[in-house]
Amino acid sequence: MKPDDTRPTNPLIVPQRDATIHVDQRNTAAAQDAAANIARTQIESAYAQPAPAPTEPAAPVQEQQFDAASPYEQTHDESKHQIEPGVWQRYHSAWQNYYQQYYERYYMSEVDKTKKTLEEEARQAQSVLHEPAVFTEDEALYDLRSKLLGTVQAKAKAVRTSRHFLPIIAALGVMFIFLFLQYNREAFSFFAAYVAPGSVDTESLDISPGSTTTVTKDDRILIPKLNVNIPIIWDAVASDQNSLNSAMDKGSAWFNVVGANSRPGQNGNSVYSAHSSNDWTDQGDYKFAFAPLVKAKAGDMIYINYQGTRYAYTVTHTKTVQPTEVSALNEGADKPYITLITCVPLGTALNRLLVFADQVSPDPKAATAKPAQATSARPTAMPRNSPTFFERVFGIGG
Repeated sequence: MKPDDTRPTNPLIVPQRDATIHVDQRNTAAAQDAAANIARTQIESAYAQPAPAPTEPAAPVQEQQFDAASPYEQTHDESKHQIEPGVWQRYHSAWQNYYQQYYERYYMSEVDKTKKTLEEEARQAQSVLHEPAVFTEDEALYDLRSKLLGTVQAKAKAVRTSRHFLPIIAALGVMFIFLFLQYNREAFSFFAAYVAPGSVDTESLDISPGSTTTVTKDDRILIPKLNVNIPIIWDAVASDQNSLNSAMDKGSAWFNVVGANSRPGQNGNSVYSAHSSNDWTDQGDYKFAFAPLVKAKAGDMIYINYQGTRYAYTVTHTKTVQPTEVSALNEGADKPYITLITCVPLGTALNRLLVFADQVSPDPKAATAKPAQATSARPTAMPRNSPTFFERVFGIGG
């Protein structure tokens, strides 16, 4: 028998590795070392067992015979190459265990690698799903408004349910009341001067310079362009502020001063004073009667009904002076004219606005002489608005 015929009937079959499979080098190397150690241990154990005792004496060793014609051929003693079947079986089992464990570790590593790849792909897909959506401009504005409205409503609800803001709200309310008491006259006078509609019928007024139209005996001042139509109070005392204020609560006070104490139809200056602004708590219906004077311009017409006669005047100029400049009223004593007085800026009593107007009807040449002297002492200041809220609280003004 030749040496090749001594192989066992079940030879060890080693499976071929697929060259296309990519193996994780770290896990494969560890698996190979572990499987090799197991196979090596089993093989060494198989060869370490003692051979069974021969039942017959061994045949004498014969010398090798060489054929003279073919010196390289040699005979082979089959008895020297016999291997026990049990040894081959153990050898074959060891290699089978090795490859079994090798492929088990290989495929387990591939399964784990594939599992990790799938998990990573799942995480990436999940992150893509949670990316913010791309809105159009209108959708973005609507989303922003919705968020702002939700925030405001949440804050408002928190404020309504919280008591921490009550002191602040109370303080703001008190401050608003004080500001209103101090500055309400400014808002009301501005309304009276620039917003309030006119109520005077200009068509019923005869503005002819030579006219002597007879009117009622209700003495009044009328300025159609500025919506002024107020009565005249003649009994005010120029040197007494309380007397002047009492008269101005009822209309326009005749300011009877030295050098300016004429009446309509007389040469000299006829002076009338009225409020431009007063506090909303003050008495009287004429708290803002002369507020529109801030819009008076040269050429505007002013009418005075006096003792049944209508006198017409044309505005010549205006002037702003200090309250104590009473001497500014002594202009043009040789002709009949009037001066209207009020406080400016609106809502304050800092200065006085003077509006001068010359008589044009009836004929100014027919005017009588001015009075010899005033019926009251010369005042030190022109009339003023009533004191403001803080002036009353701290005892100033008046």
